[in-house]
Amino acid sequence: MPLETYSKKRNFSKTIEPKVKSEATGKNIYVIQEHNASHHHFDLRLEIGGVLKSWAIPKEPPTDSKTKRLAIKVEDHPIDYADFEGEIPEGLYGAGTVKIWDKGTFNPIKIEEKEIIVKIDGKKLKGLFVLLKTSFKGAKNTWLFFKKKE
Repeated sequence: MPLETYSKKRNFSKTIEPKVKSEATGKNIYVIQEHNASHHHFDLRLEIGGVLKSWAIPKEPPTDSKTKRLAIKVEDHPIDYADFEGEIPEGLYGAGTVKIWDKGTFNPIKIEEKEIIVKIDGKKLKGLFVLLKTSFKGAKNTWLFFKKKE
C-alpha cells in the first residue's frame, strides 16, 4: 500500500489532515506548503503515480538558477493533501501550521529514480526545475532541488 507510512504517522481522530481516499487526478498537481513545525521548512509535492511524492526543503525554494536547495525525501502524501492548510495539533507528527506557499501544475520532462526534471507552472515558481538524488556518504534520502537555466 503506497500511503501506508503516511497513515501510520497520523491520528485521524485528532488531526484535520486528509485521510487516504484520493485518487490520481491526471492533472500533474504541484504544490509547495510552508510548514511551521518544530523546524520551519517547505514541503514540495508532485503528483506522480497517483500520490504526492514529497520532499522537505529546509529553506525557501529557489526562484533563480543560481540557488540550490537541499530536499529531503519524505513519505508520499494523498492527492487531497495538495489543498490542505491548517493547524496540526501539538503532540502529533508534524505539529504546527501548514499553509500553501505556491500551487499549480507541472509538465514532466524526465522522471527517473535518481533524477526528476519538471516544468513548473505555479504562481511563484515557473520554469524548469530539477530534483537530483545525492550520494553523500551516509545520506539516503537527500536530493538537490534547483531551477535549471532554460
